[in-house]
Amino acid sequence: QGQLVESGGGSVQAGGSLRLSCSAFGDISSKQCWGWFRQTPGKEREGVAVISTGGGSTYYADSVNGRFTVSQDNAATTHLQMNSLKPEDTAMYYCAADVVPCGLWSLGAHKHFDLWGQGTQVTVSS
Repeated sequence: QGQLVESGGGSVQAGGSLRLSCSAFGDISSKQCWGWFRQTPGKEREGVAVISTGGGSTYYADSVNGRFTVSQDNAATTHLQMNSLKPEDTAMYYCAADVVPCGLWSLGAHKHFDLWGQGTQVTVSS
């Protein structure tokens, strides 16, 4: 079983940018889909963006489309570039991986992802 470690979170003012990274370790050869999810206290975890291994397919939540970009350097490193950040983007951000290929449905299927990082906090102030 592999391990995921997120980095790059922090505090920024509205309109600013942050770049999150997800480093994968161990056996990740079976993983086909890599996702970024976020969660605030008392709310359901929501999908932000997903990318297929190799970067051939990407899908975004409507709330971040056009502002966030998901990418991969290789299967072991996934990034989330976040621009034009808004206070409502404040959340704990998690990286996750799934053995099932990505689809738009992946954004709403966090319970299907079987490998998760510990999360990194993003705080956007107005």
